[in-house]
Amino acid sequence: MGKIIFYEGRNFQGRSWECSSDCMDTFRHFNCCNSIRVMGSHWVTYEKPHYMGYQYILGPGEYPDYHSWMGFNNCIRSCQMFSPYRGSYRMRIYNRPDMFGQSMEFMDDCPNVYDRFHYRDIYSCNILEGYWIFYEHPNYRGRQYILRPGEYRACGDWGCHNPIVGSFRRMRTAV
Repeated sequence: MGKIIFYEGRNFQGRSWECSSDCMDTFRHFNCCNSIRVMGSHWVTYEKPHYMGYQYILGPGEYPDYHSWMGFNNCIRSCQMFSPYRGSYRMRIYNRPDMFGQSMEFMDDCPNVYDRFHYRDIYSCNILEGYWIFYEHPNYRGRQYILRPGEYRACGDWGCHNPIVGSFRRMRTAV
């Protein structure tokens, strides 16, 4: 069983709140979040309530300030736990909405989408197996978006306002 502990201060100081299940609105538990400890599982934290806004994927470990989880600010307003996934990974990306245009299937991580796919704009995708993380920039940097199995007919379906995907990788958990 996993859990996540949120701290209002940096370096695990100040008021804290421990969570062991999904929470769609953390506002009543803390005002701001400047450090986090994650134990036992992977979590996705969101800048806004109801699993909206910037997404941060956190594996087990310690995050002494919001820069350590690539945060844009100290605002965390919802979170979801992800159980370990040990199956296959497979997805198909498209350079047009509604799964049209050029496509390519992937089963492994891609540090630079343009080098492999020759397009930067990913307008739609079909996640066939596994959980995947899209990053705004190459080499797994920038805004993060988690994608579960299913069809994403437009980039807005995974919470993005811009179709540029610089890199992606499988959301893998420790065995």
